[in-house]
Amino acid sequence: MPSAAERTRTLVQSTCSAVLILPGADGARPEELMPQARVVGTDGAVYLLYPADAPAVRAATHAQDGELPAVLELTDVAPVAVPHRIRGRARVSGWLTSAPGIAEAGHMMLRLEVGEVYLDDLWGDASVSPAEFAEALPDPLTAYETELLQHLAAAHDEQVQGLNGLLGNRAGVRRVAPLALDRFGLRVRCQDAAGRFFDARFDFPEPVADVHGLRRAMRTLFEAAG
Repeated sequence: MPSAAERTRTLVQSTCSAVLILPGADGARPEELMPQARVVGTDGAVYLLYPADAPAVRAATHAQDGELPAVLELTDVAPVAVPHRIRGRARVSGWLTSAPGIAEAGHMMLRLEVGEVYLDDLWGDASVSPAEFAEALPDPLTAYETELLQHLAAAHDEQVQGLNGLLGNRAGVRRVAPLALDRFGLRVRCQDAAGRFFDARFDFPEPVADVHGLRRAMRTLFEAAG
């Protein structure tokens, strides 16, 4: 399974929603605190791009000692229609500064030095150290996951429904929907005859490194479901 550090790093570098929480910025609209882009640097810090006049930029610029406590809150929502669509939340706490020399026209990059990381997702909850976060790599499928899950739901629904044949003693499954995908396997959300929901995960024979490997793994999985 992916480590908590890898899962958090994947969230930070994915397209899930993110809002920067700043002390004294309660009056700012949420969209003003949503970075236009974000990336993790080689130093393990999170770099956030904002318009030069954004509240986050003003706060970081005028902070005492050049450091401002801040929290980056991330919310991961399933890209397909399933009940209970929030798949995970993460909080990356640290100290915010401006990043001199890293800017675009009318924009400025801010640097969030990571102090604490907390994750609560489909795997459970966990704390991640700054060192673990810096050393982790995002899942190689993260850039394609949204498109791939939507494609499975729209174009391969019959094969997805056929996965209920791999659920063993779980009988009476009426609906199976793709929920999450990573290099280790596919997670689905199932509905039984009583209307209850549960998740099932199907591990690939070996971790995949790219979309080509994923196609082979999915073909093997569907063939096993028969």
